[in-house]
Amino acid sequence: MTEPFDFDCMADRSLDHARKWDPKIMEQKYPGTPEGFIPMWIADMDFPAAPAIREALARVAENGAYGYGYAHDGFYDAVMSWQRRRHNNEVKRDWITLAYGTVPTMHYLYQAFCQPNDCVILFTPVYDPFGYAAHNNGFRTISCPLVVRDGVYQIDYDLFEEQMERYRPRVHLFCSPHNPSGRIWSLEEIERVADICRRYGCLFVVDEVHCEHIISGEFHSALQLPERYYDNLIVLTSPNKGFNLGGLKTSYSIIPDANVRSRFRHRLEMNSITSPNTFGCAAIIAAYTECDEWLDAITAYLAESYRYLADFIDREMDGWKLMPMQASYLPWVDISGTGATATELTCHMAREAGVVVGDGTYYVGDGANYVRLNLGTPRALVVEAMERMRDHPYRA
Repeated sequence: MTEPFDFDCMADRSLDHARKWDPKIMEQKYPGTPEGFIPMWIADMDFPAAPAIREALARVAENGAYGYGYAHDGFYDAVMSWQRRRHNNEVKRDWITLAYGTVPTMHYLYQAFCQPNDCVILFTPVYDPFGYAAHNNGFRTISCPLVVRDGVYQIDYDLFEEQMERYRPRVHLFCSPHNPSGRIWSLEEIERVADICRRYGCLFVVDEVHCEHIISGEFHSALQLPERYYDNLIVLTSPNKGFNLGGLKTSYSIIPDANVRSRFRHRLEMNSITSPNTFGCAAIIAAYTECDEWLDAITAYLAESYRYLADFIDREMDGWKLMPMQASYLPWVDISGTGATATELTCHMAREAGVVVGDGTYYVGDGANYVRLNLGTPRALVVEAMERMRDHPYRA
């Protein structure tokens, strides 16, 4: 039986000028990185996109008209159907707002809901744009460090509430599933965070972009919270991580409350975020209406790569400890046992092994003993990368 999708095949990343594969960028970032390096840092995948997405984009390209469009019924219907079918969310059309990528949306969101001298609060470590989007707009960030218990991250609710009382942040941006660890939060954990935010008048914003690749466990969307939390909730998501569409710069928010939604949309209008990317809109519709089978297949492939990685680290990588990953394709590894900091190990592996991993210090805070890997590439490259790093251990 022939497999319908070949994930051992890699796209030509020179054609899309992928940052993570560019030798000049690597030389600037890590001088001395040899030719033939393997990048395991930026969170995109090296596989060709799903056939239905490529066909949809080809139809638009061949048609030859790339003028101004709008978020039409096909987009809204695709989003509502996907959220219902894949995540058990009943989303109303009015709640959905199309935007130009999740990271830009974070910037607009902070602009909409924060005033000069305000601060935002983050569970750290966390995806770096959560922090720099605030700094770029002149807002302070308050770090509430996650605590490692039984090998996984847990939330320090007492500290979180203490910081809420002391600093009165305007926004809490929550990553669910968590990036960089791949932790899936239970609905009870999400509700506890939502309750604290609501009591202290802090807007609860949940980034759910990593929810499509579930390796183990069950994902719970913040939209499954009781409706009493809806007047203080924004969910940000997109198919960009699930289907590798980040370069199309298209995402959307789901905002149940009309007042919150109006304030957010006004900020988008102030930044002229109006008509969508023609190709991005077509890709979202194709992903959400024709690509369930592809997503299930690639998730199974990533899960097998993760099982290989976990076994290899346990057997071969002295001083490395993998944090269990429930979602996405970005393993988070404690390397404190090597005697190296994240920055030291990252620089060493780039120069000596020709493998570029993610430096844990880039994740706002509390990541200095960790590196992040990327399994979104053919397994042969994952195997080669790990063998190279095993053969070039860090020496203090």
